[in-house]
Amino acid sequence: MPGSHGSLTKAGKVRESTPKVKGRERHTPIPRIRNKRNFIKRFVQGQTIGVRK
Repeated sequence: MPGSHGSLTKAGKVRESTPKVKGRERHTPIPRIRNKRNFIKRFVQGQTIGVRK
């Protein structure tokens, strides 16, 4: 292999030195999970969204 893209002694130095940032609080479910729940309600269970029985 011609050359190298940095030595292994430098690996991870920047990530270790950056401060940890706290994730934001979510009020609604993650879209992927929300879409999965809606799919189950509509097609698996056969419920109509927004209509009460």
